[in-house]
Amino acid sequence: MMSFRSILAGTGGYLPERIVTNDELSRTIDTSDDWIRERTGIRQRHFAATHETTAFMGVAAARQALNAAGATAADVDAILLATSTPDQAFPATALRIQAALGVTRGFGFDLSAACAGFIYALSMADSLIKSGQARGVLVIGSEVYSRILNWQDRGTCVLFGDGAGAVFLRAVPVSEAGDKGVLSTHIHAQGTLGDILYVDGAVGQPDKPGHLVMNGREVFRHAVTRLAEAVDEALSANGLTRADVDWLVPHQANLRIIDGMGRKLNLPPERVVITVDRHANTSAASVPLALAEACTDGRVKPGDLVLLEALGGGLTWGSALVRF
Repeated sequence: MMSFRSILAGTGGYLPERIVTNDELSRTIDTSDDWIRERTGIRQRHFAATHETTAFMGVAAARQALNAAGATAADVDAILLATSTPDQAFPATALRIQAALGVTRGFGFDLSAACAGFIYALSMADSLIKSGQARGVLVIGSEVYSRILNWQDRGTCVLFGDGAGAVFLRAVPVSEAGDKGVLSTHIHAQGTLGDILYVDGAVGQPDKPGHLVMNGREVFRHAVTRLAEAVDEALSANGLTRADVDWLVPHQANLRIIDGMGRKLNLPPERVVITVDRHANTSAASVPLALAEACTDGRVKPGDLVLLEALGGGLTWGSALVRF
């Protein structure tokens, strides 16, 4: 039986048209540009208009990824959408994207793992390809967090933005892939920590407003430890060291956490892809958006080893190593 590896063949991203600066937020919220920048590194974010739904943005990002891969709707066997802000309880927003793209076969589903959702979805897609269930998979992260923020809570509402990112994975025989492709993925969760970052409502919950709630201090404390563990786990699984990593593409939650991870890997700042200053935290969209930017502008080149990592509510966290 032939064995396959997942090759990351194309990336894409979409950001809403509206840009909201810290100064603009400070006109209606008790905050300031200096306060936000000092604590997070964020200076602006994008907020979705009414028509820019999770599906709308996911479709735009997916089309870019397909174009970059030289692929069409006919090459797509599965669509995995990581999101905490689906357009509807059901059908899955992934299937709305499937319809809009003109994909007429295969399957799709939504995956909820908060900010770690894209790493989770990438892991699932890689498994589908390795098992032979799919030959071409769109992995998308798309979020409209502006619609679940509590605008009375200045500690959280300034941290998030909207957007979508996507990658197209193509199955290639291991004998042809060489050392390229998804080398490994590693996902984890600790449900006992669910109350330090959550949304206080859902379709199935009566009389709940559905706002994001976060204990920032606790999230920060666990993020540094768990992400470092996930990074070392990925490297160890592939017999690699921190010195082998060409690019770190981290979840874009806080510049302090990102800088800390870069130092742990002994990577100079110019080898760490940073978008949090312009995008803020776009949850499951943040890693694929940052990756798409680095691929599009030519920073990530063939042969480069790229380390992806993220942590989100649940708690959920994970890492992935990809050779381009």
